[in-house]
Amino acid sequence: MPGQSIRIQRCDIHLTNLQTRMPFKYGIATMTRVPHAFVRVHVEVEGKTSAGISADLLPPKWFTKDPDKPVQEEIFEMIRVIRHAATASAGLSGATAFAVWRQLYEQQDAWGRREKLPPLLTHFGTSLVERALIEAVCRAAGKPFAEMVRTNQLGIQLSDIHPPLRDKNPGDVLPPKPLDRITLRHTVGLVDPLLDEHIEPANRLNDGLPQSFAACVKAYGLRHFKIKVSGHLDHDLDRLEQLARILQRDANPEYKFSLDGNEQFKSLADFRAFWESVERTPSLNEFLRHLMFVEQPLHRDVALRADVAELFAQWPNRPATIIDESDGTLDSLPTALALGYAGTTHKNCKGVFKSIANRCLLTHLEREKPRAKWIMSGEDLATIGPVSVIQDLAVTAALGIQSVERNGHHYFPGLSMFSKEIQEQVLSAHMGLYERSGLSWPRFSVKEGLLDVTSLHKHPFGVGFVVDVEKFTPVDQFAPV
Repeated sequence: MPGQSIRIQRCDIHLTNLQTRMPFKYGIATMTRVPHAFVRVHVEVEGKTSAGISADLLPPKWFTKDPDKPVQEEIFEMIRVIRHAATASAGLSGATAFAVWRQLYEQQDAWGRREKLPPLLTHFGTSLVERALIEAVCRAAGKPFAEMVRTNQLGIQLSDIHPPLRDKNPGDVLPPKPLDRITLRHTVGLVDPLLDEHIEPANRLNDGLPQSFAACVKAYGLRHFKIKVSGHLDHDLDRLEQLARILQRDANPEYKFSLDGNEQFKSLADFRAFWESVERTPSLNEFLRHLMFVEQPLHRDVALRADVAELFAQWPNRPATIIDESDGTLDSLPTALALGYAGTTHKNCKGVFKSIANRCLLTHLEREKPRAKWIMSGEDLATIGPVSVIQDLAVTAALGIQSVERNGHHYFPGLSMFSKEIQEQVLSAHMGLYERSGLSWPRFSVKEGLLDVTSLHKHPFGVGFVVDVEKFTPVDQFAPV
């Protein structure tokens, strides 16, 4: 709350190893097992101690996209940036949560530059501490995240991030109330089986959840989709044609999809040639009418180069294109908009305060130019319960982002990887978002392609319970498998 005194006392990290229920190929990596980190901060708020927790997977090859670096080395690098942020946060103080975060961001940013780390990776550590700090402050206030943001009790100075937002508070720009329902945008990974008959007998699952894409469409009533492409035209055309047939047969006639370029293209000319070949394919004409946007087709090394502006200008009928992996710094979005991109993504791992400011900037620009349409999508590599997916949904609901990619429930078997105590905590706080539905463990409840997120608005930063992180492995003793 503005005017209050906030001080981070200490921060600790615990981890556990998780295994997917099926492989998830999201670019140059295929995830089958992955560490999951919990970060806890103890914060003094006006003389009283409050604890907050954040959590996230440590997905190799997303923060760096380096094909030559060993996976284990990337995992330890992610742990290293989290540890640095946790250590740097101890003792930081300020009048508001935003003021404390700003100090941490600057310290972590300077360290990451010295270490020559990509900013997206550097601030993964910042974001985990930031999220735990936000939860601690929301707990101290006894108020939900959306209210804290709308009334600016987190002390957000929007113009510190985007100068055009001077004299504006989040409540001046954001929706007056958070969403109660969010449309789940289902990821189609690069090796996901599209039909049940595509699944080899040895790979068939018997865990009570749908496995093939077509089975997911029917079981969850899906209406929004995120389709990943490899950049290999013949392969992608064949897969897109298969998907188009399944969607025409099984999906709601008003279905929509986004296309994830996965940084597969080294130049805009390469992506344009690919896209125009897709457009010339007669069997995809109806399918393409359902497209919402294309996400990050260009590799981050070239996506924000100055020459992209001229090349975009020469392609006036291009699809709406947004950045994701290129959104590594606080000024990435205005840079992208100036080049001709249509917007960016929200992910908690890229920063909560940053996403709030980005959403406010896009809404502000849209109000200034009503004919312009700017995009902020909700995305998610594989966010899962019991903490990270709830906190991410709390942010997207507060920002009014209607279509949100969720895939952790598909690539991981619900909350079966966690203790019965944690499972019951989640069910008690979030029946409606989660259900047991005949299984021995809770899973996401997806009805007609929608998520009921009303329970998130009742609890500080959505979660509403305290995870005993000390039952997981302290970072000093952790070994990924």
